[in-house]
This record gives sequence, structure tokens and C-alpha cells, in this order.
Amino acid sequence: MSVALFNLNQDLKRLREDGYFLQIKGGSLVMREVPYVNSQKEVKMGTIISSLCLSGNITQKPEPHTVLFEGEFPCNADGTPIQGIIAGTMPPNPGQNSQYTLSSKPGPMEGYQDYYQKMATYATIISGPAAVLKPGTTPRVFREPDPEDDSVFNYVETASDRIGIGALTARLEKEHVAIVGVGGTGSYVLDQVAKTPVREIHLIDSDDFLQHNAFRAPGAPSIDTLRDVPKKVDYFADIYSKMHRHIMPHAEQINANTVHLLEGVTFAFLCMDAGEPKLQAVQKLEQLGLPFIDVGMGLELVNGSLGGILRVTASTQDKREHVRERVSFEGEGDNNVYASNIQVADLNMLNAALAVIKWKKIRGFYRDLEKELHCSYTTDGNMLLNGDLA
Repeated sequence: MSVALFNLNQDLKRLREDGYFLQIKGGSLVMREVPYVNSQKEVKMGTIISSLCLSGNITQKPEPHTVLFEGEFPCNADGTPIQGIIAGTMPPNPGQNSQYTLSSKPGPMEGYQDYYQKMATYATIISGPAAVLKPGTTPRVFREPDPEDDSVFNYVETASDRIGIGALTARLEKEHVAIVGVGGTGSYVLDQVAKTPVREIHLIDSDDFLQHNAFRAPGAPSIDTLRDVPKKVDYFADIYSKMHRHIMPHAEQINANTVHLLEGVTFAFLCMDAGEPKLQAVQKLEQLGLPFIDVGMGLELVNGSLGGILRVTASTQDKREHVRERVSFEGEGDNNVYASNIQVADLNMLNAALAVIKWKKIRGFYRDLEKELHCSYTTDGNMLLNGDLA
């Protein structure tokens, strides 16, 4: 993907042709081996990092105009900080390796026109004093380009690094996720998981995508699509494969003959009806020692309005005994509140969001103070309760 970006965009291509050591990491443009002078008047090597603004695979006008610099704070040849690139007040500990925000705007309004202008300008400002102390020193090092990367996305994910959470998002990269059931809630789980760098997403569901499903799922299918009656897993795989490269559809119902599909995953979302298939999925995941989340929804129509409860129940290696108390494995004829078949898209979406947030808590993306493994949301009163604390 990064090779294609450099070939398609003249500003990026020109930076490489001029010898700058450029890489694309996550959603950032990174320039390495930039010489600079530290406060001890020593010539060191640092790294300039800029957020990358793209529309598809085409670069846009750089925003913001600032960059990050990894190293000690860049100085003049006499060891004094370069005043023209200080962002706001003087940074603390300028004599220590750190990550500093640098600011050098070419004009009061216009900003940089492309990434060549932006990156080359910062490289010149930072490396100039180094060339004074050590003639011939230059950021134009003419390194070999990187090989094609193995990103799971069809285009660069620029959202995380743009807001400074790239390192957190990277914690999800090794995940192989299974979503069992891609109906109302499962399809919204997919919508969120597909926007993370998980290695694979396995969709397991034998049902057809019918007209009523269209009103409880993200997106908007055409009437021609509905006439084709695709399998749910194929319909959603086709949509989300436009973004994520490794979505694996399995048009199968979980049973004794197909439960092996859960082997090789690292996390599972169970978004399926109560019954024997759910029990078989839970037993297999427990046997494999894998964490999973089961979701449930029970709504009732009483006196002309809907009310009910959403449930998110997580199971990890550290605590599993609560699952049999919280999750119904009976069919729709039991008295369990979550067995009601009334579902509404906004509550499907909320149920999925709560499940995905819990998954990210388990993986360390979000802070998790209580480490609850069960939560319920009651529509009347907006009541959100935690239970089964780990």
C-alpha cells in the first residue's frame, strides 16, 4: 500500500526521489535520519512525523501545519534551541530524548500546499545547524524504499495516528475475531471491528439476508440486492471487504459439525439466538481457553410503547462460572427476558457498541477500573449496571 501511495502522489514521490528517508507508519508520514544539533552541540539523528491527510489514496493539503520530532530538541550550531519552531512555550527538558511538537507555518493563512513543501521545510530548518558543525551532513540519505506492507486495510488508516492513539489501536493487530450471527447486533459489531486492524474477521451465519434485515443493519442495500437473496455473511463480506482485506464468510450454522470454525480465532462475539448452537459455541470456546462476549436483548411492547433490557456478558480464562447464570441456552419458549424476539436497529447498534467497548477493555485499549464481565442497559431510565466483577 505504501509503495502505491508514493507512486501515485507527486509530493511523496518527489521526497523519495530527492533522497529523504520516508516511510508511512499507520496514518503518519515519517522522515527518519534527520541530522540535528542538541544542546551539547553534538550532531544527532532524529525523526520528523506528520499526520497524513488522504482522500482514498490521494494526498490532500497537509493539516495541521505542525509536526512531531523524536529526539532531543533541535538547536542552533551554538547549542541554543531553534526559536522559530517552538510550539507555544519552551518545551520542558529540551536536553532529553522525547517527542516534541514543532511549529513553522509558511504564512499567516495559507499553510503548506503539499507534503513535499512541509517535510522538506522542516528537514531544512532542523538539519541546517548540523551542516554548519559537520559539513556535508544532510537528511537526503537515499535509503532503499520499504517493501510493500501487509496492512489489513485497502487504504491507509489515518484516523488513529491523527488523534494520537495509534499505539493503542496497534494492540488489536494480532486478533483473529469470529462474529457468530450477523443479524441486527452482529452486523453492527462487524461495522466497528472492521475499522480496527485485526488480522482476520470470520463471519459465521447460515441465514439469508432478507428485506426485514435491511432495516436492522448498517448501510442501505438496493432492491436488486434484496432480490438476489444473498447469504448474510456474503452480503456483509462484500461490503466490508472494500475496507478490510481479511473478512472470511462462512455460510454455516454452528453445530457439532461446524464448531471447528472457532479454532484459530483469538476472540469471539456471540450474537446469536438462544438454543443448542449457542451452547455448543460456548463449550468450544471454553475448551479452547478463548475469551468471548455474548449479547442479548429483550424488549416488550406494553401499553403502546417498548421497554426492555440489553445485555453484554464477557467470559475470560479468569472467570467463566457466571456465564451459565447470565446467558440463556434455551429456545424462544422459555421465560428468560432476553428471549423476546422484538429488536430495533438503534438498540442493536447500542448493544453492539457496548460489546465492542468491552472487547477493547479486555485488550487494554480502554481503561477498565471495575473489570466487569456483565453489564445491562435498561431503556426506561437509561440505567446501566455492572456485575460479575473480575
